[in-house]
Amino acid sequence: MLTDLPNLLTLSRIAAIPLLVLLVALREPASDLAACILFSAAALTDYFDGRIARERRQLSDLGRMLDPIADKLLVGAALMMLAGEGRLTTTGLYPAVVILLREILVSGLREYLATLRVGLPVTRLAKWKTGFQMGALGTLLAGDSSAAALHLSFLPVGLIGETMLWVAAGLTLFTGWDYLMAGLRHVGGPVQTDAVRPQR
Repeated sequence: MLTDLPNLLTLSRIAAIPLLVLLVALREPASDLAACILFSAAALTDYFDGRIARERRQLSDLGRMLDPIADKLLVGAALMMLAGEGRLTTTGLYPAVVILLREILVSGLREYLATLRVGLPVTRLAKWKTGFQMGALGTLLAGDSSAAALHLSFLPVGLIGETMLWVAAGLTLFTGWDYLMAGLRHVGGPVQTDAVRPQR
């Protein structure tokens, strides 16, 4: 049901996006820090909604549909705002493009495989990718301005964030290739009915 706690947590990620966009657009140290905190809190719900759903046995088709949508909307909004507001260097744009393209690729694979009732299982490497990706985006949203406001200007927050983004992009390429190969194995193959939980 929509009012189950796991689904409410998933919906909260979507609801946080307009506020996140507004905070980034303000371009103030305090709003940058608030954007980092909001994004980090939203990212944590991605872990807890799945865990709670499994513990309470509240797994549902609605949750399986909403969860990857919420993840991709949150990540896409953060990347686009960082790029649009000039918060990424030219070098930092490349991993951002890789991450966005991978999300589109996996969405297309999921849509195709859903017609075959085949899912893409979550790999351990994909979980590491998600962790680095969310950590990188949270760090970049905080930015050097937040560090300066907290008297931590000696920390190269932007550089740390972009380095993490490159790591996430590297993991993205590996996991994206794995999922592409997994999808291609089913092209023209027999329809399967042993659907598993889709990859986030």
